[in-house]
Amino acid sequence: MSQPEKNVRLRRTQKLLREALIALIEERGFDALTIGELTERALVSRAAFYRNYQDKYDLVDQIFAEAMRALLAAVGDLGRDHPAEIWVTFFEHIAEYERLYRALLGKKGSPWFVLKMRAALVGLINERGQLPHGPIGGDPPTHSFSDAFVPNLMSTLFVEAITWWLEQGRPYTPREIATRTARLASALFKEASTWQ
Repeated sequence: MSQPEKNVRLRRTQKLLREALIALIEERGFDALTIGELTERALVSRAAFYRNYQDKYDLVDQIFAEAMRALLAAVGDLGRDHPAEIWVTFFEHIAEYERLYRALLGKKGSPWFVLKMRAALVGLINERGQLPHGPIGGDPPTHSFSDAFVPNLMSTLFVEAITWWLEQGRPYTPREIATRTARLASALFKEASTWQ
């Protein structure tokens, strides 16, 4: 088999497994689904699954890593010139992958994934060294954190905002939810900046 054929087959298998994963989480919940159900729903052999993934957690890890690569590519250098726009781009990314995030962060999702999402956001916060401080469009100051408390609290705020937004059927545009969340973040930063 040629390399292009192998790549097409691999992408097809990944797409089928991702779609089956989301459907099964919506129906049964992440914890209840099995590899057998997943491969049967995707019409993929167990051997094909195990050639690419160790287990269902590895499947989610790889899907999430792909989604985060897409997010970081979209964010690019925004943090340097327009830091608050990171969060607009972030919520646009969530909207693009809505079904995946709604399934994994929702009631039938996985606490394991919630922790993974929070950790990814802490990494983004620490890597950029900036968070929205005030309305979208302003230049927020750079924040440094002496411990993990504020970035962890911030990541929880964003995960809860995402979950609420998706569960409510996205009643606000990505820019509106990013702005509202940024305003809450601003209040947190204002308070945290007074700590000794």
